[in-house]
Amino acid sequence: MLYSSSIDTPLGEMFCVSHKDGICLLEFTAQRNIPTQIAEIEKALEDQVSSRSDKHITSLRLQLREYFRGKPTHFNVPLLFIGTNFQIKVWEKLRDIPYGETRTYLQLARSIANPKGVRAVAGANGRNKIAIVVPCHRVIGSDGSMTGYAGGIDKKRFLLELERSTAGPGDLFTGINRKR
Repeated sequence: MLYSSSIDTPLGEMFCVSHKDGICLLEFTAQRNIPTQIAEIEKALEDQVSSRSDKHITSLRLQLREYFRGKPTHFNVPLLFIGTNFQIKVWEKLRDIPYGETRTYLQLARSIANPKGVRAVAGANGRNKIAIVVPCHRVIGSDGSMTGYAGGIDKKRFLLELERSTAGPGDLFTGINRKR
């Protein structure tokens, strides 16, 4: 069975879908592609989404509340990735980026032993269906610029500033190799 619920955040309402094996969708409701993502999940898992919460959504709601209160958070709610093997590999690497730090698309591509796959990595990053928990917002351009974020650059900036302000001493752009 697939469960769904809305979750209120300081950045607006988010929509969540869960399966017995974990969270498979967390997106800002303002995004237009949520119905398409739900259809992909239903097809992949051969089930329909119901409007009920479950233990994974309850746990995620509590962890998000702590995250938005500025408490450095390593989300430990189970996740269920639905995508290609390559996408899943990228999403798993995104989870390795520490709270309060960023990486560039090139650094992410190198971390999966595919340094020429920057565009493919960026594409997989953009297809991430589990916002915040799979921290695609922590990926920036090689020049330090705030590049693409499905939720919007304003939300990306907010999330990075929140993490920077609560991560302790350090630089928002920790992890960037500024030498070329």
